[in-house]
Amino acid sequence: MKFLIYLAPEITLLTLAIILIFADLAVPQDKKEYLGYFSVAGLIGAWFTVIPLAKQEVSLLGGSLIVDRMAVFYKELFLIVAILTVLVSIKYIRDISRFQGEYYALIIFCTLGNMLMAASGELISLFVALQLGSIPLAILAGYAKRDPKSNEAGFKYLLLALLSNGVLLYGISLIYGMTGTTELSKIYIEILALTKAAGGVTETLFKQPAFALGLVMLVAGFGFKITAVPVHMWVPDVYEGAPTPVTAFLSVGSKAAGFAMVIRVVAGAFGAINIDWPLIWALIATATMTVGNLSALPQTNIKRLLAYSSIAQAGYIMIGLAGFSMLGISATLLYLFGYVFTNMAAFTVVIIFSKFTKSDEISDYAGLSRRSPVLALALLIALLSLGGLPLFAGFITKFYVFAAAVERGLVWLVIVASINSVISLYYYLKVAKIVYVDQPIEKEAIPVPPSLALGLGIATIGIFVLGIYPQPFMNITQLAAQSILIR
Repeated sequence: MKFLIYLAPEITLLTLAIILIFADLAVPQDKKEYLGYFSVAGLIGAWFTVIPLAKQEVSLLGGSLIVDRMAVFYKELFLIVAILTVLVSIKYIRDISRFQGEYYALIIFCTLGNMLMAASGELISLFVALQLGSIPLAILAGYAKRDPKSNEAGFKYLLLALLSNGVLLYGISLIYGMTGTTELSKIYIEILALTKAAGGVTETLFKQPAFALGLVMLVAGFGFKITAVPVHMWVPDVYEGAPTPVTAFLSVGSKAAGFAMVIRVVAGAFGAINIDWPLIWALIATATMTVGNLSALPQTNIKRLLAYSSIAQAGYIMIGLAGFSMLGISATLLYLFGYVFTNMAAFTVVIIFSKFTKSDEISDYAGLSRRSPVLALALLIALLSLGGLPLFAGFITKFYVFAAAVERGLVWLVIVASINSVISLYYYLKVAKIVYVDQPIEKEAIPVPPSLALGLGIATIGIFVLGIYPQPFMNITQLAAQSILIR
């Protein structure tokens, strides 16, 4: 019975998703909007089942699943993402599909997969969780069946996700062949034994092509999930074509799940490899943030701009991984927490605007401050936070990942990241200039539905709270980092 208590959040989500699928068949079309509110209530209930697990350190199913502070942090984060996504979807999804209950169920299945990814202590369970978190996303990306761009987005995401998952699975098979196990803690011990047998020279492992290739394939598979260069090419087309609430969910939930996998696997299994992990992550971070920011400069579509911005943000997050220490991991987690609120705020404004105007072109945002001062202010706050300006979540989260890099002696990486931040401010402020300075093409006021207003309000408040008073959140992330780094 106690075993079920540890899995209460996952069981709650699974039950909620099944209820929604059957409820979608029974509830009349004009009442299906209430399924969204029911989903929010269920997700909040699941969030409360996570709280009692905060101080637990247990291994379940022979090490396949781990309940620790790291897993609990991510579970709470994923549930916040799901709640905000459902809130901003309620008025949107009814216009593109009759199957609203299935839509919410797919979001919940994705959230369930993400939670299992963060808690996986073994590579096969991690891979299965990855499928649960990825396949529903392909369906969601193509959920607007009458929109060719949505169909294209769903098809592209499915194909590339299958390709990356195949690469990841082949990498897992190679690692298993070399170590004889897929459990992360046992891989760690086996690598230590192999290193000791080789006279303490870890590099000897890389003279074995199977091991080196397996590790490269794992990094490539994870890179797709976190939108790292060079496996980022799918992002702009999928972000532009998918329904905007799905894009918001993909940009924060999927990325956070990817970083959960990276932290869990690198720290749990491959931390014993005496290679320059900080330099590897620093180089990937440099390429990712630079390509993302430079590609965002010429964009004229707001969703494509935010897509390339999302790639750049992944680069900033990886700076914390470069400083793979207590401060580095906790800074990475804090950055993800702030990024959830910031990106959800930006995409909520895009959802409201595109629903009313049927346009995602940046030029059509001209004079938004006259048409809807609240939306304009919320978008400005989100953009300034993404740019890393003070008083907002983006500033304090960048400060901590930069501090982690400096602690590791990676001052050059902080300089590169600072230059990239300046570049990003150009295209963020370009949008702000269009919103506040340019004359509006239309003068009709833009209404904000209550559910979207609530989601936007929560996200905007989150940006300010984290930006002004980050210490309680930093304490939480430090405890989570401690649980993964201390053996």
